[in-house]
Amino acid sequence: MTALHEVAPTQHRADLQPYTYVRQELVEPDWRRFPGWRDVTDTQWRDAQWQRANCVKNPKQLRTLTGDLLTDRFYDELAADQQQSATMSMLVPPHMLNTIAPDASLDPEAFTEAFLRDPIRRYMIPVRSDRDPDWPSHPHSTRDSLHEAEMWVVEGLTHRYPTKVLAELVSTCPQYCGHCTRMDLVGNSTPQVQKHKLTLKPVDRQEQMIDYLKRTPGVRDVVVSGGDVANVPWPQLESFLMRLLDIDTVRDVRLATKALAGLPQHWLQPKVVEGLERVARTAGRRGVNLAIHTHVNHVQSVTPLVAEAARTALEVGVRDVRNQGVLMKGVNATPDDLLDLCFALQGEANILPYYFYMCDMIPNAEHWRVAVWEAQELQHAIMGYLPGYATPRIVCDVPYVGKRWVHQLHEYDRELGISYWTKNYRTGIELDDPEALDRRYPYYDPISTLPETGRRWWSEQA
Repeated sequence: MTALHEVAPTQHRADLQPYTYVRQELVEPDWRRFPGWRDVTDTQWRDAQWQRANCVKNPKQLRTLTGDLLTDRFYDELAADQQQSATMSMLVPPHMLNTIAPDASLDPEAFTEAFLRDPIRRYMIPVRSDRDPDWPSHPHSTRDSLHEAEMWVVEGLTHRYPTKVLAELVSTCPQYCGHCTRMDLVGNSTPQVQKHKLTLKPVDRQEQMIDYLKRTPGVRDVVVSGGDVANVPWPQLESFLMRLLDIDTVRDVRLATKALAGLPQHWLQPKVVEGLERVARTAGRRGVNLAIHTHVNHVQSVTPLVAEAARTALEVGVRDVRNQGVLMKGVNATPDDLLDLCFALQGEANILPYYFYMCDMIPNAEHWRVAVWEAQELQHAIMGYLPGYATPRIVCDVPYVGKRWVHQLHEYDRELGISYWTKNYRTGIELDDPEALDRRYPYYDPISTLPETGRRWWSEQA
């Protein structure tokens, strides 16, 4: 019999754990496996301008790149989705496309199957069969699901939280993700979505933003985003950041860029690295926390170049590089997928796992979204493996409320998939609303996750 203070040897066996950590070396997939990149050199691959010039923007360019690797079945699915469902236009940098199906057989049928199953392909190049056939959109989905534009205090500046603002400097990105929460504004129009446009000249928009922040000392935290700050010409971005750092009440500045993962070559350009160092040194002298927030959804995206870009930013004085992923079915919505990604980020790329957002309620996104109870189970499953400071929080961005940890809901009707949330502050549009802090704000699970009675109820409402 084992004494109470003793532990039986078998209890130390790794194979008894639900998840076993094994350190994996980062690998840059061989881009030469694609016929269109067969002669691309290492120097070209590391060149940011080559990457931008060779982005895949349409099915014809994808076919030129892949040759006979993808069958007509795939292109038929892709064309149907772009015509009937896509809310984002197609734009995939070579570096990101190279992480799709990295180990697939080069037999066309096998490659097509691997390409279709691939988690990064699922959100970067959606096809018709991905979408939910019964409920492609939730009845309560909206183009600007977080109502950010309603909270603009000047064009592009969302003052949603009491001490924080979001500054959208540009409405473009180096890559377009199918699940983009800002699909209302970002990117080119699609057959389904006529995009809104920023109307002010960039210099005028930035001037108005700076003026508002000078007049609003309660704001201490500025997220500089878009779109993606990697699409702001560096001299213009550096000038804006230096002006932010001149405002005594601003204490945190965060640069939002998926390009660190999708086009890391941008953040390795000498002119960008040198400029980032100037900004970081100025932030350090003034006691301002400067961080980069990126957006990585799957472990395949964590390549040596991504790690090099993150470490370079840290070496020149950026305080933190953090990841804000999006929780999506078919991409990362299992404990193993989340932990594999977090260990690669934290252990191999010096990127801090920070948040996983539940996919927002935009049109044609139901096949990606998970229910609140599924997110709660995932949060439970990943606890205890990573250091506490590197264990990401799974959050629900509730319309009119903001980010809430998935266990913070006030009430939950699992049968109908309706959760209710409360808030502890007013946004600018609720300053005169006496009930803002007592109101229950609803959020909706995907109808496909509901029991039969719940699905039937929603059908009757529709």
